[in-house]
Amino acid sequence: MNFIILNGPNLNLLGKREPEVYGHRSFEDFLEELQKKYTEHSIRYFQSNHEGALIDTLHEYGFQVDGIVFNAGAYTHTSIAIADAIRAIPAPVIEVHISNVFKRESFRHHSVLAEACLGSISGFGLDSYRLAIEALVNQPR
Repeated sequence: MNFIILNGPNLNLLGKREPEVYGHRSFEDFLEELQKKYTEHSIRYFQSNHEGALIDTLHEYGFQVDGIVFNAGAYTHTSIAIADAIRAIPAPVIEVHISNVFKRESFRHHSVLAEACLGSISGFGLDSYRLAIEALVNQPR
């Protein structure tokens, strides 16, 4: 199976940004570990701080891959345009968050993307991404 992981704004700073919330590992190090674990699958990765670039990537890969793991960062709570892009593609999308968003500020408790996604996983650190891949691999076709 072919997957892409999309990370939104500020997630390029993983390992440096608020390590008490997001941990000490860079996403690139974790991605290498995922790719070694899932050698029978192709896992691509894209990160952008720009909403339009994330939408363009959803449009590009949403017709090619078997699933998308998407941490939209703060766009989770604000972007109707990203939600519409998710609805426009056939690939299932799983929303992920590193932290437990329900233990954080109240504005993080609502996702405008959740209704458009197959499911949501939050609060398991970087392992949230692995759990999403497992869910996609085990999803009935």
